[in-house]
Amino acid sequence: MPRSPRSRRWPGPATALPAALMAASVQASMPGPALALTPEALVRTLEQRRCERCQLQDADLVQADLREARLRGAQLQRANLSGARLDGADLRGANLSHTSLVGASLRGADLRGSLLIGTDLRDCDLSEAQLDAAALNRSHWQQARGVTTGSQGYAELHNAGVHAAQAGRHAEAERWFSGAIQQLPNAAISWVARGMSRAEQGQFSLAAQDLRYAGRLYGAMGDQEQAKALDQAATLLVAPNARSKGGNGLGSQLLGGAMAAFKVIAPLAAKAMLPAPL
Repeated sequence: MPRSPRSRRWPGPATALPAALMAASVQASMPGPALALTPEALVRTLEQRRCERCQLQDADLVQADLREARLRGAQLQRANLSGARLDGADLRGANLSHTSLVGASLRGADLRGSLLIGTDLRDCDLSEAQLDAAALNRSHWQQARGVTTGSQGYAELHNAGVHAAQAGRHAEAERWFSGAIQQLPNAAISWVARGMSRAEQGQFSLAAQDLRYAGRLYGAMGDQEQAKALDQAATLLVAPNARSKGGNGLGSQLLGGAMAAFKVIAPLAAKAMLPAPL
C-alpha cells in the first residue's frame, strides 16, 4: 500500500522508529503537523509550551515550567508533573489518569473535559482552575488548595470532612461537611458530622442546631430513638455551665453537659466520622 503524503513528511531517520511508535506518532499529530516522538522533538515542543494531542505518557516533567502551555488533548497518563508550574495551561480534554501533580501549581488552568482518574493532586494549587462538575470524584485531591465544592460529589465532600476531622482540622472539616449538605440536604449523618465539628470548635449553639435538624431527619425516617438522642444532645450542648472555663472542643476540653452530649450520641458520631460509600 503506498505511503500517504503525510507519512513522507516525517523529519529525521523515521525508519529507525519502531512501527508501533510511528503509528502512535501519526495518530497523535493529526490533524496538525506530525511530531516525531524522539526526546529531541519532545524537548523542543515543550520548550515552546505547545504540545496539543501529543503522546507524553510516563514523561518525567518534575518541576517543569509549563505556564500558559497549550496541552489540549495531550496524553499524559502516568506522567510525573510533581511541582510543575501549569498556571493558565490549556489542558482541555487531556488524559491525566494516574498522573502525579503533587505540589503542582494549576492556578487558572483549564481542565474541562480532562480525565482525572487516579490523578494525584495532593497539595497542588487549583485556585480559579476550570473543572467539570464532579471532575475530582476519582482523583486524590486531599489538601489541594482552591478546590470548590462543585467539583466533587456528596461522598467525596463528606469523606474530605472525615479526613480533616480525624486530623484535627475541625474548621476545614466543617466546610467540607457544609458542602456535602449542599449536595445532599437530607443526609442526616453529615448534619451530625458538621455538628460535631462545630462543637469541637466551641460553636455550641450552631452545633446544637445541626444536631436538632439531624434529629428531625432521623425522625422523618422513622428512627425515633436516634431522633430523641440527638435532641437530648443538642439540649445538653447549650445547657448552662456545659462548657469548661476557657475551653473549646470535645473530649478532655469539655466538662459537664457538653461531655454528656457527646456520650449520648457517641455511636452516631462514630458513624458520622466514617467514610461515605463512593
